[in-house]
Amino acid sequence: MVSIGGFLFAANEIGPVRLTARRIVDGLQEANGFVPGYRRNHAKGIAVAGRFDSTGGGVELSAASVFRPGTYPLTGRFSLAGGKPFAPDTAAARRGLGLRIALPAQEEWRLALLDIPVFTDASAQDFHDRTAAYAPDPSTGKPDPARVREYVATHPKTAAALAIIEQHPPTASFATSTFHSLNAFECVDAHGRKTPVRWQLDPEIADATTASGDDQLFTSLVRDIRRAPVRWKLVAVVGIRGTDPTDDPTVAWPADRRRIELGTIVITAVSTETAANVRDVNFDPLVLPNGLAVSDDPLLQARSAAYAESFRRRAGETAPRQPLRAEDLA
Repeated sequence: MVSIGGFLFAANEIGPVRLTARRIVDGLQEANGFVPGYRRNHAKGIAVAGRFDSTGGGVELSAASVFRPGTYPLTGRFSLAGGKPFAPDTAAARRGLGLRIALPAQEEWRLALLDIPVFTDASAQDFHDRTAAYAPDPSTGKPDPARVREYVATHPKTAAALAIIEQHPPTASFATSTFHSLNAFECVDAHGRKTPVRWQLDPEIADATTASGDDQLFTSLVRDIRRAPVRWKLVAVVGIRGTDPTDDPTVAWPADRRRIELGTIVITAVSTETAANVRDVNFDPLVLPNGLAVSDDPLLQARSAAYAESFRRRAGETAPRQPLRAEDLA
């Protein structure tokens, strides 16, 4: 499926407020810093590969080939939020997982997931403004508490989302993290019927190896994958149309919503990012196979456009240092 993010990027415009992809990425650079040749957010990362073992559980919702019983190869990338690819890991660091699942007929499904249950922002403008509000003070290296309090006080949706996120602190490792799509999508069946869903990856292991040092989270991940394949159950959380919002990722859907197990994400290999794996992959959440569709969440279009702008910049740059090396993490 062709992403509409390409149009938005070409127009360099997101939504009615005329917030551009360029301004969003400029804001990330100003707030988080950046290193040429690297992603403007989630800059620190490592490549993985594996497969998706589909159970066929999703065929009742969608005609997408990925939900037919079978095995589909995938590549992916684990990452930490922020613009600095060589920053030390911290236990509190928020984590991302990008996946690219290869499907028949040259289709792909790309997912961009985070380890938080809801997103902090209801719109691209809120994301841009919060990024600026949380930017580190040059004198302390940390966000200005007064500025943060003022922002949260004037953005009740962000305040509510933060309260939910605080109830789900990061786990000790990537392998034990639960990942969420945050945005809603539409499953489309063979008759054209649409069902709103959110994706969730539930880890199959309760513990993981431990590590120390500046790359402790990535070292633990490498050790876990080299010990045995690391697995997550891919679940579709089914929303009720007209009751559960599909256009606001700051709002959690009720815990009693139906959950359909779609299959298992199995990670079998880990490696340094290169052009041969995922270095140049844009994990655009609007790259969808037939049978999956975009919801009315405006943040999906904003993410697509901002990812494209970030890619455009780093594609024209030379990185001054080698990326995180998997072979050094053991």
